[in-house]
Amino acid sequence: MIRSSAIWPAMAAALFTLAARADVVTEWNELYKALTRLQGGAPCPISRAGPMFNLAMFDAVNGIDRVENFPTSFKPYLTGLPVPFAGASREAAAAAAAHEVMASIYNLQSDELPQIGPMIHGLYAAQLDAIPDGPAKANGVAFGEAVGTAMKLWRFGDGYDGNPSYTLGGQPGDWCITPDGPFVQPFTPHWGNVTPWGLEDGHMFRPTRLTDYGSMANLLASAEYAAQINGSETIPGVKDLGARNSTTRTADQTEAAWFWANDRDGTSKPPGQLIDITLTVSAQQNLSLSQNARLFALVAMGLGDACISAWDAKYDTPIDLWRPIDAVRETLNDGNPLTISDPAWLPLNDFTPPFPAYVSGHATFAAVHASIMEQYFGTDNIPFSLESDEFKVNTSLGYPPHLTRSFSSFSQAAWENAMSRIWLGVHFYWDAMDGNTLGYQVGGYLFAHRLRPVPSGPCPADLVADSVVDDTDFVSFAVQYDAFDCRTLAMPANCSADLNGDNFVDDTDFVLFATAYEEFLCPT
Repeated sequence: MIRSSAIWPAMAAALFTLAARADVVTEWNELYKALTRLQGGAPCPISRAGPMFNLAMFDAVNGIDRVENFPTSFKPYLTGLPVPFAGASREAAAAAAAHEVMASIYNLQSDELPQIGPMIHGLYAAQLDAIPDGPAKANGVAFGEAVGTAMKLWRFGDGYDGNPSYTLGGQPGDWCITPDGPFVQPFTPHWGNVTPWGLEDGHMFRPTRLTDYGSMANLLASAEYAAQINGSETIPGVKDLGARNSTTRTADQTEAAWFWANDRDGTSKPPGQLIDITLTVSAQQNLSLSQNARLFALVAMGLGDACISAWDAKYDTPIDLWRPIDAVRETLNDGNPLTISDPAWLPLNDFTPPFPAYVSGHATFAAVHASIMEQYFGTDNIPFSLESDEFKVNTSLGYPPHLTRSFSSFSQAAWENAMSRIWLGVHFYWDAMDGNTLGYQVGGYLFAHRLRPVPSGPCPADLVADSVVDDTDFVSFAVQYDAFDCRTLAMPANCSADLNGDNFVDDTDFVLFATAYEEFLCPT
C-alpha cells in the first residue's frame, strides 16, 4: 500500500473537490473512506470509527433541529446533552462534533502516516472557513464540541481494546492459520464482546445452524457440510465455484467476486464500500443536511453492530469454523466419506482473511446496509451504480480501474456481495446465507428502535388514546415515570410517556405531561 507523504497533496485535492459538491456530513464520510484507504487494518476497528463520528454529527444537527422545530426532529442517540442556542449553525455543529471524535480515533502524530493530522484538521478548517463568522457559527462549534466530547466519554471502555488472544483448537473443522496466509494472528477475536451501538448485546440474533449439530464432529459428518464443499441442487459448492482454476464460475461471477473483495489495504474495506453506496444514493435523492445526518448515523450504527454480531458468531460459539482452503484440502481429516481432499486446491482470492468462516462479515455488513437503506427510503428498488477500490488497487487483475457494476435494488447488491465470497473461494454458502439473514435482523431492529421520530400528533400526552388527557393517562404516566430507560426496551410503545423524545421518562416529561393534564380535549 502507498504510504508516502507525497500522496497527501493529490489526495487532499481530490477529497475537497468531492466535498465541494456535498455537505458537512458527506464530506466527513468521504474523509473516513480516504483515511481507511491510507491506514488499512481489520474491518471491525474500522466499523467502530464510522458510528462514533456519524452519531455525533447526528446528535449535533438533530439537537438544533429539536430546538427550532421539535415535531420534525428525532430522538437523540446520546442523552444528557446541553441544549443548543436557537439559530446555531448546524454545519458548524456537525463539523465540530466530527472533528472532536475523529481527532481522538486516529493518531494525529503518526510518523508512519503524517498525512492523517493534516487531512482531519484540513477538512475541519475548510468547513469552518465556509461558514460566516458570528454567534451562529460560535454557538454551533461550542455545541458540536460538547456532543463530540460526550460521544468519546460514552464509548470509553466499550471493549474495543480488549484482550485479543486466541487459542487454536487444533482439531478437524477448527479455524486455523490457512496455507495461503496471511500468517498473522486472528483478527480481533474479542470483538463480539464490544459494546453494541444499538443492539441490546452482540449475540442478540446469533445464528445456531452450526451449533445445532451439537458438536464439530457431527457437523463434519453431515451431508450438509459435504454439500457446502461439493455443491448440490440447492447449495453452490465452494470447491468448484471458488477454485482459482474453476471452469464453471462465469466471467460475471468472477468480476463480482473481485468487485466486492475490497479486503486488502489501500481499499476502503467493506464498511467504506457500503458508505460509498450511501453517498451515491444520498446524492441521487438530494438529501438535506438533517436527512443525511440521520441516514449516515443509522447506516454507520448498523455497520458497527454488524461487525459485533458477525464476530460473535465467528468466535463466541463452540464452533469456530475453518475456511474452505482447509476444508477442501482437508489439512486435518474431516472423516466425511462424501468429501475428497484436494491438497493443491487454491481459492480465486490470493489470500484468505485471518478469522473463522461462519458467518460472512461481508454478507452481514451488506444486509444490514440494505435493510436500513430500504427502510429509510421506504423502498428497496432504488437503482445505483458503483465503482470498486479493488480494481484501482489490485491492477494485476486487468479490469479497468473505474469499472462500475449497476444494481436495481439494495437487496440485489447485498445478495451479490454475500455470494461473491463463495465465488472468491473464501466462504461457504451457509456463511453467506446466514450472514445475510443476520444482517437483515440487525438492520430491522436498529431502524425500529433507534433515532426514531419524536412523539407526534396534537395530544402526545393522551397515553391511552381515548382523545382526552385525564386520570387514566396520569396512571399510565406514573407507571413509566422514573422507571424506563427507553434505549433498552424491546417495544418503543412502552415508552409512550417519553414526551420530549430523549429516551428517558423523567421530570422533563412530567412538566410536559402536567401542562396537558386535564386541559386537553384531543380532537376525535
